[in-house]
Order: sequence, then C-alpha cells, then structure tokens
Amino acid sequence: MDAARERARSVKLMAFDVDGVLTDGALYLADSGEEWKRFHTLDGLGLKLLAGAGVELALVTGRSSRVVAKRAAELGIAHLFQGVEDKLAALEQLRARLGLAMSACGYMGDDLPDLPLLVRCGFAATVPDAPEAVRARAHYVSRLPGGGGAVREVCEVILAAQGALGRAHARYLA
Repeated sequence: MDAARERARSVKLMAFDVDGVLTDGALYLADSGEEWKRFHTLDGLGLKLLAGAGVELALVTGRSSRVVAKRAAELGIAHLFQGVEDKLAALEQLRARLGLAMSACGYMGDDLPDLPLLVRCGFAATVPDAPEAVRARAHYVSRLPGGGGAVREVCEVILAAQGALGRAHARYLA
C-alpha cells in the first residue's frame, strides 16, 4: 500500500474506464435499442472531490453511450473519450495536450483492453473481480466492486496520498 500511495501522490490526471469500474459491468439493453447503466452516487461525489483538489479527470471507454456522456456532464468531466479502440493513444493525446508526463497520470480499468494504460501510467488501479492479469499489474486493487464505490475508494486513496482528504471532507463536517 505504501508504494501505491507514493505513486498516487504524483497524480495530476486520473482517467477511468466506465463498464466494470464506474458501473457493475452489466449491459442493460432494451429491444428499442436503449441502453441503461447503473452508477453509484458515492463514486460521483468521489470524482467531484478529486476534481475539487485540482486533479484533472477523464473517462476512456471502448463503448459509446449517451448515458455516459450525460453522467460525465453531470459530474463536470470535460475529458470524455468514447468508442475508443486504442485507449492508450487517447490518454497519450490528452496527457500531451495537458503537458503531463505519464508518471503524473493514473488510470483505473478492469479488463484486458485496459492493460496498455495500466502498465504505462504512474498509478494503476483496478477492481477486485478484474482478471488476474489486470490485478497483477495494478498498484492498487480496490476492496469495493466496480459500480459499488470502487471509484470513490480510489479517489480517496489519491486525496489521502496528496494530503487533501481532510480538506475535501471539511465542508461536510462543519
């Protein structure tokens, strides 16, 4: 855990996969073509707290969905990459535009397409039900499941590592 915290201390940009990380990974598809996703409010507040501490946020997902765009807008996440086959290229482009080294970037993913990002980022996180190949390469494996508070947990690990968790919680403790 100390090594993960040390890596989290340097995070200036934190990117997240969607399915299996911000959601439970299940796909809900209606005959009409509509798609539903279940998001956890704990994760939403965690993302807002992290952004409030000055960390840039991004969503990088292989699927495209209006509901993901809507959730990103609700949370104020400006960097949204959907329908991305090469997630690493998308993150590299964003990193370069923001003028950051990969060591200042974090990523949370849950499956094999996320491995290229997980092995290149300075801080890599995943969920407990990720395949072994993913868990083995992550610096931090959440206790909570994807779509069930895992993102909030990781946000708070980063905030704690950067000495910002107390300030993030302070407005709610008054």
